[in-house]
Amino acid sequence: MAKLKTLYFCQNCGAQSVKWIGRCPSCGEWNTYVEEVVQKEDTQAAGSWKTPAAASTTKVSKPRPVSEIHYEEEPRIITHDGELNRVLGGGLVPGSLVLIGGEPGIGKSTLMLQIAMQLRQLKVLYVSGEESEQQIKMRAERLIGDQHPGCYILTETNTQNIFKQIDQLQPNIVVIDSIQTLHSGLVESGAGSVSQVRECTQELLKYAKETGVPVLLIGHITKDGSIAGPKILEHMVDTVLQFEGDRHLSYRILRTIKNRFGSTSELGIYEMQGSGLRQVSNPSEILLSQRTETLSGMAIGATLEGNRPLLVEVQALVTPATYGTPQRSSTGFDAKRLQMLLAVLEKRSGLRLGQHDVFLNIAGGLRLDDPALDLAVCAAVVSSLNDIPLSGETCLAAEVGLSGEIRAVSRLDQRLSEAEKLGFGEMYISQFNARGLDLGRFGIRVHPVGRLDEVLSGLFG
Repeated sequence: MAKLKTLYFCQNCGAQSVKWIGRCPSCGEWNTYVEEVVQKEDTQAAGSWKTPAAASTTKVSKPRPVSEIHYEEEPRIITHDGELNRVLGGGLVPGSLVLIGGEPGIGKSTLMLQIAMQLRQLKVLYVSGEESEQQIKMRAERLIGDQHPGCYILTETNTQNIFKQIDQLQPNIVVIDSIQTLHSGLVESGAGSVSQVRECTQELLKYAKETGVPVLLIGHITKDGSIAGPKILEHMVDTVLQFEGDRHLSYRILRTIKNRFGSTSELGIYEMQGSGLRQVSNPSEILLSQRTETLSGMAIGATLEGNRPLLVEVQALVTPATYGTPQRSSTGFDAKRLQMLLAVLEKRSGLRLGQHDVFLNIAGGLRLDDPALDLAVCAAVVSSLNDIPLSGETCLAAEVGLSGEIRAVSRLDQRLSEAEKLGFGEMYISQFNARGLDLGRFGIRVHPVGRLDEVLSGLFG
């Protein structure tokens, strides 16, 4: 007979204790321990994944020299979604476990179903614990007109039944929507608890590694924006993707948080339409607002997200402070870095910003931390302060130091090529970037500068 055991789990970090604790010793949060009944069995339950070979024999691992270990690099599964291939590092890796998190209604299920319906050369199993078959059918008809006969829908939450259907179907890709709705027979607690999420993920991880079938997991997030469940969930999976954006706007951003098989700086941009998510191949065009007239407080900065160059619009509003303490507010840009740049402008350029409110916004809903946007931020602030608009053909790409010097940035040639492609006429860069770079091959005027005062003089006279 199975032995029942009660443990207390922290709902924030997943730490466990034999008794209730007011403050978690691992993460420091208060009143996060919840009692859960855990069932321990000596033998493996029927709900967990096990291969026929593993059921009869037990493989014992032995240490081997790294020089004697041989492997064959398997080709990645290339999806029809170029943005997803980009953030994954070139496609789905066989046997990988990918976690996609995002706010409710942002489009996680739409993205996964759209990808599953487009993989016509593969057999895909879409497991849903939140919607019925009829709901998924209606969404599939809206996304893809003609149906994909190789996409199978399973509405189930018990891992034992899911693995039975997987064993019969033998799919090439498995999609789980969502991991918080599954429950395993090994654990007696309810679905969505720390122990259930950890156990279900562990079973799916074992299945993916033993069979080489990639598994895509959809995960809920908490009110503070982190993925719901224990933090160990993000450590167990191979890749963590964050699907973000404003539900009231049409654009969505797929950002890489963790990736064992590629870069963590990649970015994918989609546009939500009535027929599903459309890939945005040239995001610089949508990140630059369509203006019919030249306005003050706007500057164009050249940034990089992974290997993709982007031209973004930096918007600033500087007004006299109504109250005694001036406000400093930024959206999409680090607030502390904004305060540092304002101090540099006041100290090195003699601008009176201490009695002004400063509001900064990165157009398009992006959150950027590239130091190359420093010069664009300074130019937008000065433009709004003096109410002098910048030329629509000017963009900037440089870092600003505390002494007012203009510092070099990486991969300037890609930024120049992107600005030239979009029709910009001139760019301000650091004089240290100009060394060793053939500026004549670009069809754009380049202004190498060394001090912030030189940039402001060239822009505003």
